Amino acid sequence: MKKFFLLFSFFSFLFVEANASMRMIRDTEIEAVIHELIEPLTQAAGIPDNRVRIRIINNDDFNAFVTGGEDIYIFTGLITRIEDPLAFQAVIAHELGHVIGGHIVQMSAKIRNEMIRSIIIQSLGVGLMVAGGNPQMGMGVVAGAGGIANSSMMAFSRDEERLADSLGIDLMVKAGLDPNGFITLMRQMQDMQGAAEARANPYNVRHPFTSERLVNAREQIAALGNQRPRATNKAQVEQFNLIRAKLIGYLAPADRIANIYPSRDTSDPALYARAIAAMRAGNLAAAKTGTLTLISRNPKNPFFYELLGDIEYRFGHYDDSVKAYEKSLEIGGGMPQIQTALALVLAERNKPGDADRAVEMSKRALLIQRSPLTYWVLSKAERHRGNDGIANWAMAEYYAMTRENAKAREHARRARSILPKNSPEYIKAGELL
Repeated sequence: MKKFFLLFSFFSFLFVEANASMRMIRDTEIEAVIHELIEPLTQAAGIPDNRVRIRIINNDDFNAFVTGGEDIYIFTGLITRIEDPLAFQAVIAHELGHVIGGHIVQMSAKIRNEMIRSIIIQSLGVGLMVAGGNPQMGMGVVAGAGGIANSSMMAFSRDEERLADSLGIDLMVKAGLDPNGFITLMRQMQDMQGAAEARANPYNVRHPFTSERLVNAREQIAALGNQRPRATNKAQVEQFNLIRAKLIGYLAPADRIANIYPSRDTSDPALYARAIAAMRAGNLAAAKTGTLTLISRNPKNPFFYELLGDIEYRFGHYDDSVKAYEKSLEIGGGMPQIQTALALVLAERNKPGDADRAVEMSKRALLIQRSPLTYWVLSKAERHRGNDGIANWAMAEYYAMTRENAKAREHARRARSILPKNSPEYIKAGELL
């Protein structure tokens, strides 16, 4: 595997292409922190823990949305810009408000009804033209049908956004969280969007203006009286600041990182972001120095050892990289992404016994979470062991997950030409074909 691929896939992030316009980020640390933040909200909403799935999109927009079911999509731009975890929880509460309110189903029905309405209006316009009564009027009716439907959809969307805000505030209170997180969120949005909203037509937007949403939130929270929310969890604030720094370190340009985390800032998030940025830039000595400082301050944080493993791998120090990943797994448990990272280093090092161990680690990781990189590592390790049939099947799975279907079929055919019939891999290769 070429090192440019590892820049995306090996070092903490596993990017999985969902479609042509979105790239998803998988990261154990980030997902764990977000799950802890949203858990009181999902419990308050009465949604089983295993049904809500957070999808992180590699996109710098300040945005989040919910689709059918309970899938919540969060843009990296939102995570990196929000500085208060309560404001982040307000975003999630708003999105869960859409779920509780059944807005996805209602929106589908509204779209269907507006399409029928538009077709009827257009048919009337065509009828006027065909009948010869008034061709210009008929054309106007046809042209206006789409605008009527669009205006109706916009108004419907604004109403649902208002309701999602209201339901989200109620959900924060029910979860024992401070609903003023909505105020913090709306103020930040107003700072970001106020100038653009001043020039916009309030009837041609999907969301109510932020100024209106802020007033509504203040009034609803004031009407609640004296609430006693749980105190902000200091550990959660620190963890949230670390995942923000991690995303900024991996995704932001160098000048933005230096602006957010100047050298005089010696906090853990600043060291984290700068160490990752130094690694990206190839300044491995600085990256290692910063990471070792983090480890000395936080010897029980598995993700700092993970970063050290990444850096040592880039140095070509395979033995030290293996030790760092092993320490990460010892502290953090069987995290599949770090198991895959360790398996990759073992497969690259390929000392006696490394291939066997890399296969074991890859299979453990796949039991928890399937990923293209894990299949790639499994293939490499199996080739070291001389198991070309299993190696080809694993590559077929890799290409199937990366949506390179022709290559997936090619490797599946190779696998079936070698593997014993009725072996698990033979059957799986047949399924890919």
